[in-house]
Amino acid sequence: MNKKQFFNIPDKVKDTELWGFNWLEYVTAVPSPLVLVTGYKNNGLANATMDSWFCFSSENDFYCIFGSVNKYTHMYEVAKNQKQLVINFCDKDVIDRCMSTIENNFYDKDELALSGLHYHNGSKVNAPVVDECFLSLECETVWEKQLFDGSDHVVLCVKVVNVWFDEEHYKADPLRRYGENGYLYNIHAPIDPETEEQIKSQYGVIKPL
Repeated sequence: MNKKQFFNIPDKVKDTELWGFNWLEYVTAVPSPLVLVTGYKNNGLANATMDSWFCFSSENDFYCIFGSVNKYTHMYEVAKNQKQLVINFCDKDVIDRCMSTIENNFYDKDELALSGLHYHNGSKVNAPVVDECFLSLECETVWEKQLFDGSDHVVLCVKVVNVWFDEEHYKADPLRRYGENGYLYNIHAPIDPETEEQIKSQYGVIKPL
């Protein structure tokens, strides 16, 4: 093993389009789960936001912490004003429709319907539960904290209050939620810090060793 230090942006990476991310996002390229976060905008129409920057914590209750939510997005509006949302986990069969919500990001439109997705209202929160996603977590906003002074992003904590789980993914064989038909991970455009060689973002899955 030959470890090298990278504490400043390498010269080879300086001219790379980073799309607002820090250069370490692409150098480390740590995979994270892909989810579709849903809620209702102030006008009552469904909002949908693809997200991959979060983790979970469980002391007494089960919490999800989003590490970077832009304060100028519909997702933040939902979390701030409605204080209710749903985290939907999609598999490979529905990922294209979920990703299309990025292009269908319109305030005056139902972003889920526009993307060919169906939903029903949560039983514990007033937010859309996507029918095509195999796992959906109904959540309530607990707190937010500015990422740093003057930041446009916040760290957002929500509490899971109800779970919808597709029987085919959890029944009999617990590994069904993994592998080809389970959780999808975001492999975010890894870059070689020495050569600037970069591959496109890809989807990944977990397979037990």
